Amino acid sequence: MNLIALAIAPGLAICLFVFYKDNYNREPKRNLVVSFILGSATIIPAFYIETFFGSKLNGTVSQLAIYSYCVVAFIEELGKFIVIRYYAFPKKSFDEPLDGIVYAVMIGMGFATVENIGYVMQHGIAVAFLRMFLSVPAHATFAVIMGYHVGKAKFATTNKSYFLFLGLFWAIVFHGTFDYFLFLQNNALVNQYVSNILLFGGALISLIVGLWLSRRHFHQYRLSSKQAFENNNRV
Repeated sequence: MNLIALAIAPGLAICLFVFYKDNYNREPKRNLVVSFILGSATIIPAFYIETFFGSKLNGTVSQLAIYSYCVVAFIEELGKFIVIRYYAFPKKSFDEPLDGIVYAVMIGMGFATVENIGYVMQHGIAVAFLRMFLSVPAHATFAVIMGYHVGKAKFATTNKSYFLFLGLFWAIVFHGTFDYFLFLQNNALVNQYVSNILLFGGALISLIVGLWLSRRHFHQYRLSSKQAFENNNRV
């Protein structure tokens, strides 16, 4: 039970943080819970597809790149994107750009929480703490980056499909880059020239850049939410 609690805690903490910060025009709690559950469900196809392609890997640098970007990142982010596009996007309550980030985070944390439970139950408490500060926040950054562009798409008068595409594309790029550096740690040829510490540093740098972008995107949309709230109260 303690391991499960550790696995669940970081995802729920991030959800609560985003919910608390979305204090000017909050989304219906039911929609957020459904988003979280649907995000959790996307791990099912991702697990089977990744397991199938993972069994075909021989661990070369090029294959790890394809697996990182075109299998893991693409499949996982596509699943999340489908939920936000076809569940959250049409909602009447999706009435400001910040909602794109809010829904995307709920969906992403649903996925990350279920994934985290699996890893923690299999590998134990050390992995729980590592993923608490690395993998789960990484999924949150992918979600914010996707949600930022989905929020733009919702209120764009033109190029809606372009902004939706950007949301999926950049989430895949950041997700794939993060995973690629971690997967390269298992490549014997790369390890002859690059230490695992440096490879881990590459993943960490990609996470830091993602966190910086996420903070910037979130602040921008939260400011616009505050301004809209204040303008409505003046009327």
